[in-house]
Amino acid sequence: MDIPSVRLENGFELPLVGLGTSQLMGRPGSAAVATAIRSGYRLVDTATRYSNELSVGHGIRASGVDRSEVVIQTKLAGGDQGFDEAINAATQSARRLGVDHLDVYLIHWPNPSLGQTVESWKALLTLADEGFIKVAGVSNFTQGQLQSLYDETGRWPALNQIQCSPALARTQLREFMAEKGIHAQAWHPSGRKESVPGDTTVIKLARKYGKSPTQIALRWSVQQGISVIPKSAHSGRQVENADLFDFALTDDDLAELAQLDRGERAARDSGVYEEY
Repeated sequence: MDIPSVRLENGFELPLVGLGTSQLMGRPGSAAVATAIRSGYRLVDTATRYSNELSVGHGIRASGVDRSEVVIQTKLAGGDQGFDEAINAATQSARRLGVDHLDVYLIHWPNPSLGQTVESWKALLTLADEGFIKVAGVSNFTQGQLQSLYDETGRWPALNQIQCSPALARTQLREFMAEKGIHAQAWHPSGRKESVPGDTTVIKLARKYGKSPTQIALRWSVQQGISVIPKSAHSGRQVENADLFDFALTDDDLAELAQLDRGERAARDSGVYEEY
């Protein structure tokens, strides 16, 4: 299974499809990670908040694929925000994962009530400058929150992982990010919570291309250069989720899917919603 990559602003090659690992715990979680990597996945996404970095690290080692070939992506928890706290948290994440550096490290949520976002961002930039992380990024940041990081440091995140699918296209935010060289990565890219796979338009396109409705939703993202991290512990679905590169949606298809967009207000508001 050959998964194409996208080149980030700093030159780092990021696979367009990775494995999401939220709720993949213990031995079953490790086994799911190992299976995905053996199948061809080269990006694994986790987070301190998922409480599974130990399991993910074990799965990576159990896969038999050299660590240098796997992009490991994890995230700073809200309770670890702050300059010194973020430095320590990144070190502890690497220890739990069993690696000597992190490929991609993201601030998981802005958590504006803490007032530590900029200090946390400065910590990530320090870690990147020291070579401990290769890509410094964020997750769930709005345009204004991204702008504040740049205003304080003069540097944009390389990546912003956002809630994104045909039902939550995030068009204005993605346009702003593209102007600033910030890569868009989608979480919940299937739009399952918004009933995208059950939509009649998506089902029609699935029949047209001989694909599943989920594959149509994922193809919508990767065709626009948005990387995705669908989660599955099932080996067959893992392969299916990455089998997106032997067909292309037409302009008419994309226009039909655009009708599913619920608008920015339907996305989780990170100016209000916080996670620790």
